[in-house]
Amino acid sequence: MTAYSILDLVPVREGGTLGEAFEAATALAKAAENAGCKRYWVAEHHAMEGIAGGATSVVLAHVGNATRTIRIGSGGIMLPNHTPFQIAEQFGTLDALFPGRVDLGLGRAPGAGPELQRALRKDLHRAAEMFPQDVVELMAHMDGTSEISPTPGLGARPEFWMLGSSLFGASLAARLGIPYAFASHFAPDHLDAALELYRRNFEPSEMCEKPHVMAAMNLFCADSEEEAETLATSQMQAFVALRTGKPSKLKPPIENYRGQLPAPAQAMLAHIGQASAIGTPQQCSDAVQQFVERTQADEIIFAGPTFDPKARIDSLRKAMDQLS
Repeated sequence: MTAYSILDLVPVREGGTLGEAFEAATALAKAAENAGCKRYWVAEHHAMEGIAGGATSVVLAHVGNATRTIRIGSGGIMLPNHTPFQIAEQFGTLDALFPGRVDLGLGRAPGAGPELQRALRKDLHRAAEMFPQDVVELMAHMDGTSEISPTPGLGARPEFWMLGSSLFGASLAARLGIPYAFASHFAPDHLDAALELYRRNFEPSEMCEKPHVMAAMNLFCADSEEEAETLATSQMQAFVALRTGKPSKLKPPIENYRGQLPAPAQAMLAHIGQASAIGTPQQCSDAVQQFVERTQADEIIFAGPTFDPKARIDSLRKAMDQLS
């Protein structure tokens, strides 16, 4: 049976505050828990005024204290931004606070310009090249096979995941024998090839006996197709702003937003929105089921920020009621 989860960027909306963003994060996580979702993940981004998940482990502690059973995790931690030892301490702390509930999803892409590299005191391109070794080192810190033992961290058992949007992450996940999550909600190009490679080359491990796949979708569910499309326009505006080098806080929805865009922007949105469920509960359910049939994914994780946080909760509830 397919499991469903939530991916949250902890969006900061135009005219809103960071405090409101964190309050909305806990409300969404609790709603996901009540709706039967398996996981609530936060994605790490830095120096973006519209995204408040930069201190990912801190946000997860906040959400963990507000929930009871849903798994909490990173979707993901961009390991080149950190040292393996620091992440072992952070997620070792989370594992001690919320035993049996913590996921540690890891990604390679630093996604940073020269200013952020200087701020982080890192050569992020070289750090990205060291990513496979750093993942192994992080695991060694937790299982006690490294030369130094983090406290917290030693003996921690978060569920490791590899995140990716290319063949590299799929290959590494297969070699390490851990679950693999594909970022198809914004980078669908290599989805089918990556999943095929991961499953073909998977090597069983103590962490995972057989291939286990999660794929991401955008979800905007409402009583009418037109209403759902309008809800989705806040994210569409964010995609357009990011692609034009002008990221900002999450903007209010705009009716018929696609139709107002030039053809290249419409094509861009159509391309990156291939893995999307936008419409009525039945339409969203059909889209999700078709995507599951295509990918044979064990889990689907839903992205999809809305300007009104309550609208995202309503969207999730409507979709989950139809999917259950």
